[in-house]
Amino acid sequence: MKKIINPYVISAIFLLAACSKGGSGSSGTTDPCAGLSVKFSTNIQPTVNTSCATNASCHATGSVNSGGPLTDYNKIFAKRAEIKFQVESGFMPKTGSITATEKTNIICWVNSGAPNN
Repeated sequence: MKKIINPYVISAIFLLAACSKGGSGSSGTTDPCAGLSVKFSTNIQPTVNTSCATNASCHATGSVNSGGPLTDYNKIFAKRAEIKFQVESGFMPKTGSITATEKTNIICWVNSGAPNN
C-alpha cells in the first residue's frame, strides 16, 4: 500500500523551517535590485545588442525565431516578461553569455516596469 503525503503537511513543514531561519521576522535574503538604478539606454540595450541581437538566427533584424527581433525599445518592451524568464532560467542567450551583473540588470529593469530611460 502506498502512503500519500499530504501537500498541506509538506507546505507547513517548509513554512515552519523558513520562519525559524529568519529569527525576528527577516527572510535572511536581500533584494538584488535594492538601490540599483538600471537604465534601458546604458544597461539593457547594449547587452541585448551584444548578446541577443547579434544576427538573424538570434534576435537581430530579420529574425523569425520565437523571440523575434529585439532591435529597439518597443520590441524589447513587448517581450520583457519572456526575456526575463529566459535570462533568469539560463535558457538565453543560447550563444555567448551574459555576466551576472547583466542578468541582474535585465531582471531588475523588468521588475521596475521596464522604463524607456
